[in-house]
Amino acid sequence: MKILIVQNKKGIGDLVIYLPYIEAIAKKFATKIYLLAKENSKATELMKNNKNIKEIIILDRDNKNNNGIHDGLAGTFSLVKKIKSYKFDKIFIFNSSLRFNLIARLSSIKDIFQYPLLAKKNQNITKTAQNFLKAKLDIDVESNPKIVISEKEIEHIKKKYNILDDQKNILLGIGGSGVTKKIPAKTFLKFMEFCNQKYNCRFFLATGKNKDEQFILNEIFNSKFKSKCLQLDKLNLLETLPFIKNCNIAVCNDSSFSHLSAALGLPTIVLMADTPIIYGSYSPQMHPILPDGVSEVKHNTLGKDKINPLKIFEKFQSLLN
Repeated sequence: MKILIVQNKKGIGDLVIYLPYIEAIAKKFATKIYLLAKENSKATELMKNNKNIKEIIILDRDNKNNNGIHDGLAGTFSLVKKIKSYKFDKIFIFNSSLRFNLIARLSSIKDIFQYPLLAKKNQNITKTAQNFLKAKLDIDVESNPKIVISEKEIEHIKKKYNILDDQKNILLGIGGSGVTKKIPAKTFLKFMEFCNQKYNCRFFLATGKNKDEQFILNEIFNSKFKSKCLQLDKLNLLETLPFIKNCNIAVCNDSSFSHLSAALGLPTIVLMADTPIIYGSYSPQMHPILPDGVSEVKHNTLGKDKINPLKIFEKFQSLLN
């Protein structure tokens, strides 16, 4: 039996969120599955050692510029041709898109399982997936993604970079996909000051390479805590994972690093400035911090300057204890 799963959201975080549902389908049918995903989800890297995955098929769509090989009418038929060549028996589509429904039909896939068509508005990312698999396969899936990496990789990094057990090794996920999610460096620096007063700490700075993220990175790295910091921005995703796993705890913006650290089993404090709370609370490892004066965070909350470093530290201490 050959099964295709369509997860067409673009980010690393979205892919991590869907991991339990992808794996549940593979286990239900006792077969490795094929996954259609966008390249910037980093599925090829994240799924490299996943025993439930047979192959990653890259979905090349660019929603902004419409210049991907699977964009437009010609791109649709190109994707149909590719999918049809695999001769899939079943397809699970984790979206409400009529386009993907038509692609599945044109690809001659007999069994098509999909979210309700044209019902995207107000979908809860985890509950919709859970309800979908309960309705279609009668399986209950916990929203608790897990990424497994080898102990050999973890130990190698630990020894090479002298990561000590008697330190508090703290991942700081200071990047973010949007400017409204990027918490200012001064907030992290104040939190680091609180930590340093009480603990022997080492800070691992995880971020991307765009100008805004690098500015925050440099402001933190070139502070009085420079000797206690290690930059991770030059590493690729697979190289970063064992560093994260060697940490005791993570403090992250709503970014790929919050999803990765939680999936690697770290207690993860998620700084929720401008995104619905579900993205920082779907995993039992996640512990969201909201801006001061805000009871519900959502898009356009614009709370990045209202995250209280003392609240982060208090949550940090409670998780350590």
